[in-house]
Amino acid sequence: MNAGAMQYVENRTYDELEIGDSAELSRVLRKEDIELFAVMSGDVNPAHLDEEFAENDVFHKVIAHGMWGGALISAVLGVELPGPGTIYVAQSLAFRRPVGLGDAVIVRVTVAEKRPKGRVVLDCLCVNARGETVIDGQAEVIAPELKVRRPRAVLPEVHLHERGARYRRLFDAASRFDPVRTAVVHPCDALSLRGAMEAARKTLIVPLLVGPEARIRAVAAAESIELADAKIVDTPHSHASAEAAVALARKGHVGALMKGALHTDELMAAVVDKEAGLRTERRISHVYVLDVPHHPHPLFVTDAAINIEPTLDVKRDIVQNAIALAHALGIAVPKVAILSAVETVTPAMRSTLDAAALCKMADRGQITGGLVDGPLAFDNAVSPEAARAKGIVSPVAGQADILVVPDLVSGNMIAKQLIHLAGADSAGLALGARVPIILTSRSDGVLSRIASAALANLFAAHMAGGVALG
Repeated sequence: MNAGAMQYVENRTYDELEIGDSAELSRVLRKEDIELFAVMSGDVNPAHLDEEFAENDVFHKVIAHGMWGGALISAVLGVELPGPGTIYVAQSLAFRRPVGLGDAVIVRVTVAEKRPKGRVVLDCLCVNARGETVIDGQAEVIAPELKVRRPRAVLPEVHLHERGARYRRLFDAASRFDPVRTAVVHPCDALSLRGAMEAARKTLIVPLLVGPEARIRAVAAAESIELADAKIVDTPHSHASAEAAVALARKGHVGALMKGALHTDELMAAVVDKEAGLRTERRISHVYVLDVPHHPHPLFVTDAAINIEPTLDVKRDIVQNAIALAHALGIAVPKVAILSAVETVTPAMRSTLDAAALCKMADRGQITGGLVDGPLAFDNAVSPEAARAKGIVSPVAGQADILVVPDLVSGNMIAKQLIHLAGADSAGLALGARVPIILTSRSDGVLSRIASAALANLFAAHMAGGVALG
């Protein structure tokens, strides 16, 4: 096909058509094709969409033939032969054999009969790469009377976000390591208890449930949550649960903490206690790991949960904690964007001064393991187009892995907007203590809790000398 034919669509009028004229196209069936049709049509037949429902590998062998094959036949009729202006009147198709994901299909229509009043009957045939008939039958159309030649439309790219797809990579990576023994602090509601037990079922953690035993067992019974052989450390209330869990970590009996149905402040008060807590020389900070639809890689947002208005020294620790987590996830040299409202150093904006200072600290080896740049506004930190438009030349701008926010308020807004408006999946850890802390929100779902448990597993393995992801 020449370049001109590729740029234009041109029809064949009724008078131009002759018996035996034909046109064809070929396609490879992808899972995205089935999912996109389901979105448009509402056809959610589990035989086509649900791998767990489909038995005997039916999911990979059968598609809705009327959906895919019929649509391809319609495309040939409407675009190639007769082409633009064609009116579909009727069709009679027989589906001879299934088409599987990855199968190539050739669709061919051939003029079989010309009838009065512009009506044309075309033979329709779909064959697979082995030459076997998949669909055959006939279609009746009204062919166009007027000649039409129009520029070929450029279709937009369509991206379907598969929820949790990136997190499955975390689960696969964590499965190479032993589950981390984890104190689940006050799991006295359905979400926190189910999240902990699902993480255990995926062998990410070995849960030690710390809280009022009667309440924990009542929730398990009411919600049909199987506790299996999980051990319970009985405590009278949430404050005691936090203290007991921290004591277990301090003594080395557990390698991680998981927040349950208690306030973050209550848990963190026990963690940062000067005498009995889990402090290290580094400030504790939280890192969100967000899987944002249509963004090419996970985004780390820090600190959006613990440090309200961090000083420069605290921000240095926040950056270093996030770099350590990125290393645990296999990002050898994470790109760190220090965020502000603008990308120029402005004395009236403290966040831009802190950004400049953090960059110089990285230059002098006070921050290690990553590329640090700032100040950067949010858009030119994550969008290459925005960075180019602003004329920013930087190895970080437009492709940041880690977003370091000026304060908790701005960070919390960014994270929650990405979660609730952009549909991001979230996971997160608090780092800088003796053990990683799975610090989910009480409203976070089970997927978020399991993904956070996978982060804790990988981080613990990394700290112990393992290599989590390549």
